[in-house]
Amino acid sequence: MVNMNDKENDDFEEITDEHEETQEAELEDVEELSNTKMKDLREKIARLDTEKKEILEEAQRTRAEFLNAKRRLEEERTQDRKRAQRQHAEELLPLCDSFQMAMSNTEVWEKADKSWRTGVEGINMQLMNILSSYGVKAVDPTGDVFDPQKHEAVGTEEVTDKELEDTVVTVIQRGYEMAQDGDTYTIRPARVTTGIEKA
Repeated sequence: MVNMNDKENDDFEEITDEHEETQEAELEDVEELSNTKMKDLREKIARLDTEKKEILEEAQRTRAEFLNAKRRLEEERTQDRKRAQRQHAEELLPLCDSFQMAMSNTEVWEKADKSWRTGVEGINMQLMNILSSYGVKAVDPTGDVFDPQKHEAVGTEEVTDKELEDTVVTVIQRGYEMAQDGDTYTIRPARVTTGIEKA
């Protein structure tokens, strides 16, 4: 005769075994699902890291390009200001020549009314101050060795002293130099006569 308790125990063990197998299968499914999700998440994180690096590199390139463009623009503005100053100074030089010619004729200058002379001298001083603010100064090369970079020879004069040969004897029209950023260059050469030894 079969004992009921044994049968119940067998049934219970069978149910328990089935339940454990089901649980193990479910756990394996959950573990496999978790592993798949973890793998997907890792791949997504790797993709996002790559995208982040690309975005950061693009942002750095864009920033560098912007800074370079800004620097170039500032340099161009500086060069434009320098060109404008030089051009303005060159446009004022004929006025300097006119004042120089008016005041260099001593006989006529002395005959002019004193208050008028004072006014003209004041205007000339204002003009020279404007040029000075641009770094421009008049050059009187009398006695200097002739330099075709700084002087324009318009004639020669006979000299008795051999040392005066090829030097500036007379300045017909003053030259002007401009200093910018530590460099000095001629904006208008002086028109001069040079010495030639008497034959």
